[in-house]
Amino acid sequence: MRNSKRKPKSKPKTCPTILRGEKVEGRHEKVVYENDRGQSLVIEHAFPFFLQKIEGVDGTSASITKTKGIGQDGTTISNVTLRDRPLAIFGSIKGETKEELATLRAQLLEVFNPKVRGWIQYEYGDIVRQIRCQIEEAPVFSKKLRSFKYQDFVINLIAPIPYWIGKTDDAEMAAWIGGLSFPLSFPMSFSVRGKQISVTNDGNVDTPVVIDFYGPATNPKIINLTTDQFVRVKRELLEGEKLTISTEYGRKKVDLIDSEGVATNAMHYIDLASEFWSLEPGKNSLLYEADAGEEQAKVKVKWKNRYVGI
Repeated sequence: MRNSKRKPKSKPKTCPTILRGEKVEGRHEKVVYENDRGQSLVIEHAFPFFLQKIEGVDGTSASITKTKGIGQDGTTISNVTLRDRPLAIFGSIKGETKEELATLRAQLLEVFNPKVRGWIQYEYGDIVRQIRCQIEEAPVFSKKLRSFKYQDFVINLIAPIPYWIGKTDDAEMAAWIGGLSFPLSFPMSFSVRGKQISVTNDGNVDTPVVIDFYGPATNPKIINLTTDQFVRVKRELLEGEKLTISTEYGRKKVDLIDSEGVATNAMHYIDLASEFWSLEPGKNSLLYEADAGEEQAKVKVKWKNRYVGI
């Protein structure tokens, strides 16, 4: 006799477990994107914009320049630079109706507009990092819905500067050298009335700085003793004036801000022997000098640590 037992029916395919709930407990990972128009959107392990994964946040490729001499075994590496950082965000949207799904798609397309650049803030556990990016491909949506309520999407971006930077707020620290202790402050900035101070770049690579000289001071100068480089301003700064110097590659600038807050280009006041220095990874010793007004003047240095990956 034939076996009359029937094979059990296979269970119908359903959405992945992570798509069933409104939030995945115990897993903190979040992407916050804000474009230059001030429009922002959060993609995390919760709906309506659910984060499946983000690719490209860790190590990035390097371009290596090599030379080879006649009869040389191997090659000589002369330079190493990091390439652009490609990023890809994979996620899902959830809506109770087709109209609600259409509204969510429109919101993604509006915020992730390739014509507008922006910033990504990536949170992973206790780590918070930011990176400047350009939308390379606007949100693309799957043609087939996972179910009536869910639809997948992918967003491709490119970060021309591949470094992640620490999220910091400016913090002013009045630190007298000699006799008094330093008050608590954020590690990414300091201000000093005095001669010399040691600061630490906790990032993986050199990082540019923003230097603020406050008047009164004559020909103020700040030296990075670690790199043996200095920036000197050949001008008398009056009471209430501030000179701001940015040393970032491609965005170097010098602005003179008067007592009424009006800024003018002051690049021509920079001593020609100056170098727009950066902070090396680790400790850096900085020295402040001025031809006159040194005791009354104040200088503030700000920076953000840079990281090659998360």
